[in-house]
Amino acid sequence: MPKRPSPEPAASSGAKSHARSEGPGALSLLLFWPFHLFQFATHGLSFPWRWLARLVGHPCVAGLYAFTLLAVVYGSRSTRFDLNKIHAMPERSIILDRNGEELGRIHGEKRDVIPLSQVSETFRKAIIAREDERFYRHGAIDPVGMVRALTKNFQGKREGASTITQQLASDVFKLKLAENEKTDADKPKEKSGRKSWLQLLDRKLLEIAIAVRIEATMKKDDILEAYLNSINWGRQIRGIEEASRIYFEKHASELTLSESAMLAGIVRGPDAFNPFRNMKAALRERDTTLDRMVDAGSIGRDEAETAKKEKLEVRPESRRKYQDSYAMDAIRRDLEIILERENIELGGLMITTTIDNRVQKVAEDALDKRLRSVERQSGYAHLTRAAWQKRPEDKRGEANYLQGSVVVFENQTGAALAIVGGRDANESKFNRALQADRQLGSIFKPFVYLAAFDQGLQPDTLISDGPIARGEIKGAPANWHPQNSDNTFGGMQPVSYGLIRSRNTMSIRVGNQAGMPRVKEVARQVGFSNDFPPKPSSYLGSWEATPWEVASAYTVFPNDGQRYKPYLIREIRDREGNILYSPRTISYQATRAGSAWSVSRILNEVTTRGTAASVKRLGFDKPCAGKTGTTNDFKDAWFAGYTSSLTCAVWVGLDTPQKTVPGGYGGTLALPVWVEVMKAADRLGYRAADLHRKTSLLELRLCRQSGKRATSGCEAANSAYTDNVPADIAPSANDLCPLHPIRAIPVDEENLPPVRQDYDDIAPSLQPLRAQPVDDDYDTEAPSPVPLRAQPVEEE
Repeated sequence: MPKRPSPEPAASSGAKSHARSEGPGALSLLLFWPFHLFQFATHGLSFPWRWLARLVGHPCVAGLYAFTLLAVVYGSRSTRFDLNKIHAMPERSIILDRNGEELGRIHGEKRDVIPLSQVSETFRKAIIAREDERFYRHGAIDPVGMVRALTKNFQGKREGASTITQQLASDVFKLKLAENEKTDADKPKEKSGRKSWLQLLDRKLLEIAIAVRIEATMKKDDILEAYLNSINWGRQIRGIEEASRIYFEKHASELTLSESAMLAGIVRGPDAFNPFRNMKAALRERDTTLDRMVDAGSIGRDEAETAKKEKLEVRPESRRKYQDSYAMDAIRRDLEIILERENIELGGLMITTTIDNRVQKVAEDALDKRLRSVERQSGYAHLTRAAWQKRPEDKRGEANYLQGSVVVFENQTGAALAIVGGRDANESKFNRALQADRQLGSIFKPFVYLAAFDQGLQPDTLISDGPIARGEIKGAPANWHPQNSDNTFGGMQPVSYGLIRSRNTMSIRVGNQAGMPRVKEVARQVGFSNDFPPKPSSYLGSWEATPWEVASAYTVFPNDGQRYKPYLIREIRDREGNILYSPRTISYQATRAGSAWSVSRILNEVTTRGTAASVKRLGFDKPCAGKTGTTNDFKDAWFAGYTSSLTCAVWVGLDTPQKTVPGGYGGTLALPVWVEVMKAADRLGYRAADLHRKTSLLELRLCRQSGKRATSGCEAANSAYTDNVPADIAPSANDLCPLHPIRAIPVDEENLPPVRQDYDDIAPSLQPLRAQPVDDDYDTEAPSPVPLRAQPVEEE
């Protein structure tokens, strides 16, 4: 029988144990090889030295592990921050007037980003000595500085160890703000300061990680430049240029050593060391900074002592308060429509506007000066601005003193030159030029006449100034009996007289002839946004509009019926000078040119012999036209007028409508302001030339009662007259007077003398007819009031 093979000897227990531990041993060697390497390196040392080496070495190796782990974690987190943001710091957009004068700054942050070369060398040395003396000699972190700060903190002296690069990372990416937000959110849950310390550590580690990335991608000078533009000086002031402008009213390149040291010194506590509040503390920080500059070798001791003795002149208190303006408010509103949200947040734009700051200031001063004189009148019954200003700031309330508004437009472009929405934008933010819908009163009457002229009414047509009869006016209540401002009535007067003397009854009849739909359409076309209320009192301006709309609407008169869309922003450029926005002028024909020309001639007479005849006495003797307006019980006073160059509307009243002063007419309260603005504008180059352009005119025989072509019946009734009528609103050859119908037969027009006109291209159909008397026994009871045949008569 064959022998069975002998079994192999069993493995020893030590071998089994080694086999079982082979896998974990390899993993341990892979993960903890630095420990094993350190163990092997110290194996040959004698016991006490080996024990001491491992006591110190193992924690160091453990620290290396922790550093690697933190580097991976925070390095990964730091990549979520876009370093391009450093080069795109939000800064203020600068607003310029049409002449390049700065009006103000908006959007972004209170900062002007400037290159390092435009920062004075003394400030660069001061900020480095104060914040990071070894800036050019270390990387993202400064180990020497950390040890020094740690030592001083142990000594009870508070000192930070953040480098300029770390501070830049913290400022640009708002790491402290994020930390504070987390802390505030966790406050109800906290029982100790543990979380806040952890959050501080987390923020510091992230700050370092971002700083490492910055140092790896940017040169030292670029880092310093970005830092100087990002420093927070409190009061929302960011960047050295803005700080220099706010505190010393000069550019950063002009800072002296003493000024530089002060600005560098107050960086760590801009509120505590603010020179506006605590000059003593600010000077102490300046001296400390100068000493540090000496220690750093930046300046000599003699220079420092001389700088300490320099008397610093900071911005005076009278110029510290930000002066808002109604023009800036209007510009801000337009920009919010034009710009994308990103442009608004980043700022940094150069925005040129249509505003002329010279005219703006004159308008502001003229309005306040006039209203102050009104408030000084004997028996003035309302709170004055002077009395309001004397109240404690916490007890002033709304600025409910006498207010006003001025708006000025350039006729040929629609560009706004001045916007005054009240007497002081710092005292009242309510922009009355844009936001105050006020009752129009007689200021609207020219547009009623404009609509009527569009419908064929002529300025010299006779119309009654008598009382309004029951049922005479379409849509009027039975008990409606409007009065004239002087409580008198007259007889038959030319239509133009009704506008020159602002007669209510005549204006209502003119509106009635034009028809409410036509008046409503004219109001819409000239730019009034509120719907024209469908009631006869609307002809007298019993509805509301803003001064901005009134001024824009009146530009149709000097423009022969053409309206230019009003605008404020002329051009927007980005940081690189690229044009982002440049609007084109937009215009349209709002009404017939002849009608606008006719109304404008009447409004010119308003300023020579009508309700605004005091224009010349007040000092303005250039060609102009306009209309006063006063609402019931003297609640609103208006004047809107124009020259060949500019149109200006002025409103005066109280925010809560009530009687201003007895006799507070537009010609008394608003017109003087208008005159001051126009006198200044004329001196500044906005010359007032001939008011009316040449237009195509036809010499016609018209009937004073109907405004139509005169017939022999009109001649017989002595109602015919000769007038020069704009061609586009002249009655046609067949549009004969229906009030004096007399049979007539056509005559041969070839034998008629030539028609007088301004231009030779007038259509033959618009030539005047010459009527010849016919049989006076014409049956006036004939069914048709319009003559079937018209024959021109002799004009001689």
